Amino acid sequence: MQRLEDKVGEAVRLLRDELGDDKVITDPNVVMLYSREPDGLAHQANAVVFPSTPDEVSRVVATSYSYEVPIYPQGSSSSLSGNAVPLKGGLVLSLERMSSILDVSLADSVADVEPGVRIDDLNVELSKVGYMFPVDPASQAVATVGGAINNGAGGMRGAKYGTMRDWVNGLEVVLADESGTRLWLGCRTVKCREGYDLVRLIVGSEGTLAVVTRAALRIAPLPEKVVTALAFFDDIGSLMKAYMAIKTSRVQPYIAEFMDAPTVRLASQAVSLPFEASSNMFLVSLESTPESSERHLRWLEGVMRSSGARNVYTADNDKDAEPLYQLRRSLFPAQVNMFRRPGRPFQLLIEDIVVPPSRVPEAIRELRALDDKYGLTSSLGGHIGDGNLHPAIGFDPTDPESTKVALQWFDDVVDIALRLGGAVSAEHGIGVIKREALRRAVGDRQLELMRSIKAAFDPRGILNPGKLF
Repeated sequence: MQRLEDKVGEAVRLLRDELGDDKVITDPNVVMLYSREPDGLAHQANAVVFPSTPDEVSRVVATSYSYEVPIYPQGSSSSLSGNAVPLKGGLVLSLERMSSILDVSLADSVADVEPGVRIDDLNVELSKVGYMFPVDPASQAVATVGGAINNGAGGMRGAKYGTMRDWVNGLEVVLADESGTRLWLGCRTVKCREGYDLVRLIVGSEGTLAVVTRAALRIAPLPEKVVTALAFFDDIGSLMKAYMAIKTSRVQPYIAEFMDAPTVRLASQAVSLPFEASSNMFLVSLESTPESSERHLRWLEGVMRSSGARNVYTADNDKDAEPLYQLRRSLFPAQVNMFRRPGRPFQLLIEDIVVPPSRVPEAIRELRALDDKYGLTSSLGGHIGDGNLHPAIGFDPTDPESTKVALQWFDDVVDIALRLGGAVSAEHGIGVIKREALRRAVGDRQLELMRSIKAAFDPRGILNPGKLF
């Protein structure tokens, strides 16, 4: 049987002839940059390929199919579950050079974009015409549309606008077959009933079914006005009181986020903002109008203070709100800084569970109890408005005891989500680290159906192998 290295070598030579040397890179230092994720997960690929057109993607996929070489579609590799790590070697297919906004139709409320478009860049362009793409992962400055589609990403506006599955109308994809067939799935229209919903099958499939080369995304008008309150509480119980008061008040938050006190301490240092260093943070934004914004802001501040907030910072415009958002966007770097030890191996284990919003207080209490159970200090934050929590710990992957405790903690977090009627992943995906959690969540029969779908789309199993199952 021919070795993978030999098959990759032949595929690389052919692709260099077809695409050019500048689009097929084998320098191990460059390849390693595309073979790792921010949480520390890494596995070296053999090469990175940089197509710039859908036709070039087809050639890469067809060549990989011919030589049975694994291929890993990738945006910016900012995911956190091992989704984009080239687990079995082969080719990383970086779509970063396909970064054009092809068309924006306000009449249709649709933007046609290539997969390498960064979400922040898309929103900068849309803001010029008073629109936005509502899905906004905290990594939106680097996160790409294609990566967000693969991951089924959510974000800070998920409390009101949901996740990627709610905002993708249609997709152009390349199939893993001998010709790298290009296929359009779905429609550019919101209403579209043409057999099975293959678009929703691709969204969240983590690059295991097809390679996305174009997306028709729904867009929405920017809110006329947004008011924001950033409140600090001495204890989580008071913060939860404010949260439940808002959730039961017939007001749908635009954004609802939180971080615990230890995480706030490091996050505030990271962004150099003069916020409390030892209090639990609750960030809430509401859509409003110029006529009602003052009343909404007074109400929001009143809820925070009556629930026990120590301090409340408010903003009635985007410029003043941006420093408040910066604190929440520093959650991930704060979690890294909390657990990293200079000179020691490090891996961040960040969870992504979701529970019904009514069960969030219970989930937080149970997560806190795990710290006592394992003698750990975890970090806790997340999208509290839709029940999506991101507890995290760090561990030394070279230390068997540290690894054992971390994995036991991880399993218990999964148990909490399932016991409270939630799910093992809300937006980060399954990737490498949650394959067993997925089995526990959905059972063997559903996994059989998923494997059958995988086999229909990818009969040789070359697309992002080793993920999900």
